[in-house]
Amino acid sequence: MTLLWLFTFQLSGAGAQLPEIDQDERGIQAQLQILQQQIDELKSQQVKPAQFTSQIPPAPAASMGEDEYDSDLPEYMFGDSSDSNKFPTARLTGFFQTDAVGFIQDAANIQAVGDVQNGADFRRARLAATGDAWENVGYMLEMDFAFPGRPSFMDVWLEVRDVLGGNNVRVGQYRQPFGMDGLTSVKELTFLERALPFAFLPFRQIGAMYFGNTEDEQSTYAVSGFRFPTGPYGGNIGDSGGFGLATRLTHLLIDNGDGNGLLHIGGGFTFANPANNLVQYRNQPEIFVSETGGAAQVPVGVPLAVPPFVDTGLIPTQNFSMFNAELAYAVGSFYAQSEVIYTVVKERNGPTNNFSGAYAQFGYFLTGESRAYNRKGGVFGRVVPLDPVGKDCGCGAWELAGRWSYIDLNDKNIQGGRLTDLTLGVNWYLNQFTKFQFNYIHAFLNSSSNVNGPVIDNSNADILAVRAQVDF
Repeated sequence: MTLLWLFTFQLSGAGAQLPEIDQDERGIQAQLQILQQQIDELKSQQVKPAQFTSQIPPAPAASMGEDEYDSDLPEYMFGDSSDSNKFPTARLTGFFQTDAVGFIQDAANIQAVGDVQNGADFRRARLAATGDAWENVGYMLEMDFAFPGRPSFMDVWLEVRDVLGGNNVRVGQYRQPFGMDGLTSVKELTFLERALPFAFLPFRQIGAMYFGNTEDEQSTYAVSGFRFPTGPYGGNIGDSGGFGLATRLTHLLIDNGDGNGLLHIGGGFTFANPANNLVQYRNQPEIFVSETGGAAQVPVGVPLAVPPFVDTGLIPTQNFSMFNAELAYAVGSFYAQSEVIYTVVKERNGPTNNFSGAYAQFGYFLTGESRAYNRKGGVFGRVVPLDPVGKDCGCGAWELAGRWSYIDLNDKNIQGGRLTDLTLGVNWYLNQFTKFQFNYIHAFLNSSSNVNGPVIDNSNADILAVRAQVDF
């Protein structure tokens, strides 16, 4: 169309006449050359839009009335893809563990703790949202649907990273920095439960923590201030005391890389003044059945949970202190871990009582894997099978494990009992997210708690337990 218009303009504007049919061919070519020159001149005078792009203001965005969108929603939900508006991010994660447990008790053990029933239940069933609220602010909100008081608060915190010397600050409810066993994720435990001394830990409390690691990741450190005790929904109320402090320091004396040899040492200290002026230490023989799970299917009068084998009862407490030491080693397919915890409880209008506990455990992979070590956390990490079970078969990872565990809750006027566990475990990791576990536990109750019933010097119980776990 442009060429036709130019052709008409050329002929009419110049007053030229349409060529005659018999016009000489050279005349026609001359006319075409003139037209082509004029077209080239017009093209050279055209303005390219890109030359003035920076001077032209962008078109206004479509108006979003308040009745169309919630004004509290973040801008990234409206399609703004700028880097500053890509937050917050969110990822759904979770896992469940389902257990089946059987008990064999001698007569003395039944007299000491009662006739423990066999059963099956969900040990844990958790969902969590985790992500970043900003480039240096992370968060986690985790709930458990298998604990009493369902759902219960687990890890619920926000975290500001790379502050105060490149370290991190966490605020909310979280696991207190004390003990290697306590800080190992329940998804990555070698056995079904943590060792007996875990009963001493303040574990999840609401507070604020400063933590980090050295640049070479050979050492970790943490200090936390918290309210104590924290309830299942993250709350603490009380004018009398109610505060606590926890610290932990670890170091790798040897670090030749995963599978090539490492030696971990660590220690921690905890002090707390309970808001309710009470503490209670108790534990089961490293097995647990939910107190409320399956209640509708249980006949009247049948216990719903594994009772504590050792129990101090409620102790009127002014304050308590805890000390621990950690030692861990790994080379090739073998790894070992041990810990000792010493607790000092100062009673209100009473004596000072000393309690203690310890454990030592090992694991060995029959299929050649090595146990990874989390250098930022100062704990052993996840098992990744070399040949996972899948479409191309594969045998997964097979592990043999053993543990000795001990807790002593007897001192002065408190006779909570002494318990020793010997545990043999077999673990089958189908892949890094799915595993089956078998535990055989022999529990020696050296002296029963006078809280639960008559004092029995010695009794025994054998426990068989299996677990299926998947996480995502």
